[in-house]
Amino acid sequence: MPLAESLLQWATISIHGCAKMQEPSPSTKSIQQSSPPDMVTGIRYRYRSIRTPRARAILRIQHEAARAIRQFLDEAGFVELLAPIIGPVTDPGIRGAAAVPIKFNGEVFTLMTSMILYKQMVMATLPRIYSFSPCVRLEPTASRGTGRHLAEFYQVDLEVARASCEQVMDVGDALLVQVLQAVRKECEPQLELLGRTLPLFSGSFPRVTFAEVVEMLRDEGIVLDSRRELPWKAEQILSQRFETPFWITEYPTGSRGFYYLTDPERPSLLRSFDFILPEGYGEIASGGEREHTLKGVIGKMHRTREKPAKYKWYIDMLREGIPPSAGFGIGLERLTRYLCGVPHIWECSPFPKVPGVI
Repeated sequence: MPLAESLLQWATISIHGCAKMQEPSPSTKSIQQSSPPDMVTGIRYRYRSIRTPRARAILRIQHEAARAIRQFLDEAGFVELLAPIIGPVTDPGIRGAAAVPIKFNGEVFTLMTSMILYKQMVMATLPRIYSFSPCVRLEPTASRGTGRHLAEFYQVDLEVARASCEQVMDVGDALLVQVLQAVRKECEPQLELLGRTLPLFSGSFPRVTFAEVVEMLRDEGIVLDSRRELPWKAEQILSQRFETPFWITEYPTGSRGFYYLTDPERPSLLRSFDFILPEGYGEIASGGEREHTLKGVIGKMHRTREKPAKYKWYIDMLREGIPPSAGFGIGLERLTRYLCGVPHIWECSPFPKVPGVI
């Protein structure tokens, strides 16, 4: 059998010898297969799949995206914070995933599913903050088929004191445009290797209400439960229908966590939104204005069957008072998947944890 046909995927070989017209010292050349592996094999043998030119290109693009995010937010007056990794409480609104409890000094803590409650804490001292926040969510095994769920991921969390939904959506628009421009400029060889052509966008992206989305999906034969968030299938259909990123606003009251503010003039609606990427990539960010009063949070906790006693420090903080704020979190691996045009998110993490793959 010829040597080339006998090599395993990702095999690296060394050829030793003396080449003509060169120094008489041994020379070494590595040959690596760059075609994408299947998911299970790629994850189980990540120490091999990460060697490929494809993996190297994806990680370089992710680096450039993170650099562009930091540059944009730093120039806009944001302060970067170190995110918490464990805490006595974390975000309970994680769409069917489970948090990871641990014992710490005899008490039950959890790994962070999102730092949203902790962002509110900082608003009393710094009015514009961001973090590259590590998150752990034990997603159900069925979610791996979406191509967009990891059990361990990074979220670019930002928060602005006394801001509105509209103001932080403006930030999201400008941030994504700058990231796309930076990656197009700095990562041309990597994009070419991946066969990805990034679109050029400028200005703001469309904003549609949840009620308008319901009508769009009814045309597709999908009837939504207004008390729940969008199911993935509905989100995917919308994502394929739009040619640009877009925002979904005005989610119904009761469809999201206790930390979202009810619209004072329309009590049936939340001041909350999602940011959706086109081409079927789906949601990249969720956020909105925060419920920041003790009375408002306690009322919502009762409706969502959360126990206020579990959130003692958070309740104590609200009792002393914090500023209103708005913000969102961008999934860094989801953003990378879109930038690279890859089919599954596992390739966008150097050390992927995918539900159902050990």
